[in-house]
Amino acid sequence: MAEVVNKSRLLWACRRGMLELDVLFMPFVNEAFDQLQDADKITFQRLLSCEDPELFAWFMGNKPCPDPELVKMIDVILKRVKV
Repeated sequence: MAEVVNKSRLLWACRRGMLELDVLFMPFVNEAFDQLQDADKITFQRLLSCEDPELFAWFMGNKPCPDPELVKMIDVILKRVKV
């Protein structure tokens, strides 16, 4: 299993080219990332490796994400934002 990166690197990776994504990712890492299971932490890191236009389309529901693990993580992030 891949190693989970340290939190400061993760926060740096959350700084995106789109403010809409920054608003989703930064609070999620600060408030919820530590409570995730290790497998979910790795999935979140994989999500961050995706391109901004893809991420934006997936989070806005404009395009379905083809990866079921990423879909699960997107749902976790969106549910947290809506609470």
